[in-house]
Amino acid sequence: MCVYIYMCVCVCVCVCVYIYIDVGANGKTKNIFNVVPHSCRLTDLQQGSPSLCPSQEPLQDPDSDAYAKFFMSHCCYDAIPTSSKLVIFDTTLQVKKAFFALVANGVRAAPLWDNKLQCFVGMLTITDFINILHRYYRSPMVQIYELEEHKIETWREVYLQYSLNSLISITPDSSLFEAIYSLLKNKIHRLPVIDPESGNVLHILTHKRILKFLHIFGSMIPKPRFLQKRIEEVKIGTFKSIATVRETETVYDALSIFVERRVSALPVVNEQGKVVALYSRFDVINLAAQKSYNNLNMTMQEVIQSRWCCIEGVLKCYPHETLETIIDRIAEAEVHRLVLVDTEDVVMGIVSLSDLLQALVLTPAGVEALFS
Repeated sequence: MCVYIYMCVCVCVCVCVYIYIDVGANGKTKNIFNVVPHSCRLTDLQQGSPSLCPSQEPLQDPDSDAYAKFFMSHCCYDAIPTSSKLVIFDTTLQVKKAFFALVANGVRAAPLWDNKLQCFVGMLTITDFINILHRYYRSPMVQIYELEEHKIETWREVYLQYSLNSLISITPDSSLFEAIYSLLKNKIHRLPVIDPESGNVLHILTHKRILKFLHIFGSMIPKPRFLQKRIEEVKIGTFKSIATVRETETVYDALSIFVERRVSALPVVNEQGKVVALYSRFDVINLAAQKSYNNLNMTMQEVIQSRWCCIEGVLKCYPHETLETIIDRIAEAEVHRLVLVDTEDVVMGIVSLSDLLQALVLTPAGVEALFS
C-alpha cells in the first residue's frame, strides 16, 4: 500500500516532513522526501494575477477595501497553521483505499503524487467520487464494485479524463489576495501551496482557512462600515434558482443535482419548502466507507431518520441580520455556508464562503472573479 503522510510543524520557520510509505513484499519502508525549511517573503502581485480596477462608483466607505489590502499584504505562508496534517496519495493506490483514507482522516481531498514523473499531478476529491458514482451507478456495462478495485491512475486515464484538469497551485510567497482570486476564478475549493524549489506541498488552502485567518487577525484592521448592513440590503449570496432536494427524492437524485448544478451542499426541504437538513458533498463519501452503493434509491427522509450518513445540522441566517453577524457565525461554526430562511424556515437563499470572499475582498478592489 502506498500512502503519503505529511506533518507540518512551525516554530520560526515551517518545517515540512514528508514520509513516503511503500510496503512491499520485503516489508521495508522508504522515505523519498527531505525536510525542507521554508521562510516567507512578501512579494508584489505577480504576472498573471488579477489586475485591480477601481470601482466606477465612488466608495462611500473609505475603509471598504481594508480586507483587500489586508490580504494583499499577507502571503499564503502566513495562513499555514502551526500544526497540520496532509494526506497525499500515490497514483498507484487503489481507489477504494484512497476514499477510505479520506474518511479515516476527515479530509475532503488529497494531492496526487506520480512516482514515475516525480511530481504532483492533480487532486483526488469527493467531487471525483460523486461524478464516477453518478455516471456508473446505473451503467449496464460497468459494475460499481469493479471501479473501486482500480488504481487512481486508471481512473485518471479512463474515467476521469474529462473532469480532471491540470493541477492548479500557488506558491507560499504569493499573496492571499491572489489565492482568493485563484479559488474563485477557477471555481475550486482547495488550492495546494507548493514550494517552487523543492516541489513539496506545504498546505492546502481553502475558503474556510482564509476566512478563519481574517477572523483571527481581523481586529488589527478597521472594520468597513458595510459590515453593519443587513444581508437583505447587500444581497450577498444566491437568491435565485436555489438548488434544493426534497425529502421524497432519492440519494441518486441528490447526486444528479450535485453534478448538474455544481453546488457543494443541498438544503433538504419538506413539502412546505421548509429546510429540515443539509446534505453536503462530504456526506456522499460515507457511501464509500459503508459500501452502500445499492442504497442510492433511499429517500432523503430515510437517510435523515436513519442517520445513515453524517447529515450536517442546518445553520441558518435571516434577512434582517447584519453581514458582520453572519461572518462571525460562519467563521465560529467553521462551516462552508449558511441557509438564508424566513421566519417560517422556508429557504430564501444560500450565503457561502465564496460569496463572502468575493464581496469582502475582490469586489471592493474592482475584481470580479466569482461571476466572470
